[in-house]
Amino acid sequence: MSVPAWLWAATIAALLGLILLDLIIANRRPHQVTLAESARWIAFYIGCAVAFGAAVWIFGGDDHAASYITGYITEYTLSVDNLFIFMLIMANFAVPAIHQHRVLLIGIMMALVMRGIFISVGAQAVEHFSWVFWLFGGILIYTAWKFAFDSNDDEEYDPNGGVVRLVRRLFPVTDDYHGSRLTIKQDGRRLLTPMFIVVIAIGGADLVFAVDSIPAIFGITQDAYLVFAANVFALMGLRQLYFLLGGLVEKLVYLTYGLAVILGFIGVKLILHALHENELPFINGGEHVTWVPEINNWISLAVIVTVLAVTTAASLLKSRRDTLQAAEPSTSEPADQARD
Repeated sequence: MSVPAWLWAATIAALLGLILLDLIIANRRPHQVTLAESARWIAFYIGCAVAFGAAVWIFGGDDHAASYITGYITEYTLSVDNLFIFMLIMANFAVPAIHQHRVLLIGIMMALVMRGIFISVGAQAVEHFSWVFWLFGGILIYTAWKFAFDSNDDEEYDPNGGVVRLVRRLFPVTDDYHGSRLTIKQDGRRLLTPMFIVVIAIGGADLVFAVDSIPAIFGITQDAYLVFAANVFALMGLRQLYFLLGGLVEKLVYLTYGLAVILGFIGVKLILHALHENELPFINGGEHVTWVPEINNWISLAVIVTVLAVTTAASLLKSRRDTLQAAEPSTSEPADQARD
């Protein structure tokens, strides 16, 4: 889709305006986010994403609209899985509830910058180097395999690892939080607060997530404008989704397997596309492999929506069954006592 520079500028300005609106309204004072507030903001952001998709449909055609919708759903689903890590980080550092929304906002701003850089590099790479599709496809298939067979990775995630440990070694850190401040001055020295360490941990997680999500979206569309929009809209609703879902995320026990299927499917789609665009001399003599099928955007959308629907339904059914089984001993105990 041909996008003029003025439309890029207008889109970025509009998205920055949404972020500014969020900062002014939702962050005018530290507070514990309620479910009702989260639901309203999520409805607002999803409405914005749908309106953008409608505009793409009208001005860019149904195929580009399908690419955007598929990419948006995929990125949003990956974001839901990322909430597991965010919850671990918040719990590990005992972040006060009234400051969690601000931590997430900072983390999402960092993610937007990182993904903007990744998208710029990725768009140039796929335009000039066809072998990049092999690389992206391999990354997604490997990630799908990890999701399917290393499902306990989230439980073993260490928010204090890597860069966070380095920061703690290099700089003094206070024991207690000081509101939402990242640093304080104490006895003439500048000290970091635990809030700063939390932001570093969130930023590190964002960087890891981008490595998986950017190849996934490029597996659906190579249009940098649609890739950027799908990522931004998915990320902008992530903070409110964190508070709305809460413990519900833990009930989506099969989500990881659903993501494995989705990423594996997109990985295979990328490999097939790589064969069509092949220029590697040791494959088919450097010629395009035109006899392999390519998966269109509508099939991709149908597969992803179906996998998500089945995964969510199966997860909720299992959660309901587990709840009923856990309640059985307590309900039968009075009868047992009566018989005694």
